Amino acid sequence: MNVLRPTLLTLACLLASPGFANDLPSLGDASSAIVSPQQEYQLGRAWLALLRSQVSQLNDPQLKDYVETSVYKLVETSQVNDRRLEFILINSPQLNAFAAPGGIIGVNGGLFLNAQTEGEYASVLAHELAHLSQRHFARGVEAQQRMQVPMMAALLAGIVIAAAGAGDAGIATIAGTQAAAIQEQRRFSRQNEQEADRIGILNLEKAGYDPRSMPTMFERLMRQYRFDAKPPEFLLTHPVTESRIADTRNRAEQASPGGTEDSLRYQLIRARVQLTYEDSPGLAAKRFRAQLDENPKNDVARYGLAIAQIKGSQWNQARENLKLLLAKSPNDITYNLAQIELDMANSRLPDAQTRVERMLNLYPRNYPLNQARVDLLLKQNRPVNAEKALEGLLKSRPDDPDVWYLVAETRGLSGNIIGLHQARAEYFALVGDYSQAIQQLDFAKRRAGSNFPLSSKIDARQREMMDQEQMVKDMMR
Repeated sequence: MNVLRPTLLTLACLLASPGFANDLPSLGDASSAIVSPQQEYQLGRAWLALLRSQVSQLNDPQLKDYVETSVYKLVETSQVNDRRLEFILINSPQLNAFAAPGGIIGVNGGLFLNAQTEGEYASVLAHELAHLSQRHFARGVEAQQRMQVPMMAALLAGIVIAAAGAGDAGIATIAGTQAAAIQEQRRFSRQNEQEADRIGILNLEKAGYDPRSMPTMFERLMRQYRFDAKPPEFLLTHPVTESRIADTRNRAEQASPGGTEDSLRYQLIRARVQLTYEDSPGLAAKRFRAQLDENPKNDVARYGLAIAQIKGSQWNQARENLKLLLAKSPNDITYNLAQIELDMANSRLPDAQTRVERMLNLYPRNYPLNQARVDLLLKQNRPVNAEKALEGLLKSRPDDPDVWYLVAETRGLSGNIIGLHQARAEYFALVGDYSQAIQQLDFAKRRAGSNFPLSSKIDARQREMMDQEQMVKDMMR
């Protein structure tokens, strides 16, 4: 991982000094009289771009769709006011999740590995959203009148380092182990953690989940990592103690009985994530087959086995397993997407097209299905049609770098070279590489030549990117 600019890291460590550390808040909403909502939003987006440039990400459309849908479900019943959220899924098996100022929601793949039910998964995100809604970051800013936007940017630098998996090691290279340890230790005050737990439990109940999932998650994490010399980042920043578990258990038990504990969709998504971190498709297939032998009615294990078999080029075996699942739920999106993936891998493109069209008639706005249509069109060597399909996808996901990357590739295949450079520019801007973004727009302007309306449009976008780049530089002074 690239080391962040030293001045920012030094400022992040200055926040760890006793004068600041006593009030250092949890990750939360920075909206205040000192830092405006728009500044917060811009800072959050700038640091999201920086984070994207430094960490490996999970780009599975089904996983992205699930995280976004589930978080917005929680947000609807939460106290979060600014609901302009952006997401990043980090390719790491380590347990971690965060909600940063500006509405940035980060989830590690390891959250799915550790949260055994949807309720446990939701409890972690409800806690993080509570940090935002209760403005824990803003309280710390307000408590220190001298803390201006550069100080906020410095703390966000620490968030980037932690989310990238470096813990306090990155800060230590600049300011020494002692200051880093203090910053890490003080990042979340006990009071803010208790408040986030309390608000999170209320939100879980309002969103239709069983709030008892939160203490259950904490209890298991404490047992699992009790004797680890280096626990996951989430437990370093969210210490789980006996008193905290008891408090959340008491609060959760006061809720009315009922609420969702788990769902089939969560378990299917969890199986996909588990497969991501297996050493090979063969080992994954062996594990899922053992679960299926134990319980032949385990649809999650059968689905996981089918996906492992597709990745292992065992087409016939995968087809038999998916046939059983689709017989039970012929319109299930997850099962149909697996069948589409199988048909594409097995060169049965007409079958895949028929299924894609049928499912899109049922769920026209579904992101993974629309992505599957684009993939199929490219597989059919129809880049012009794929480019048109991507235009529709961009309307619903204009800030998704994965979509812009695919747009660039598709425009290149269709011969739209100006559009290729424009798409590359948007991609590079979203991952924080403004120099490359501006250069790509230079290439586009040269291609546009005497087309004055198009050149003017490209030039205007280039000026916007230059302003964004300057804003980031100003924050980093």
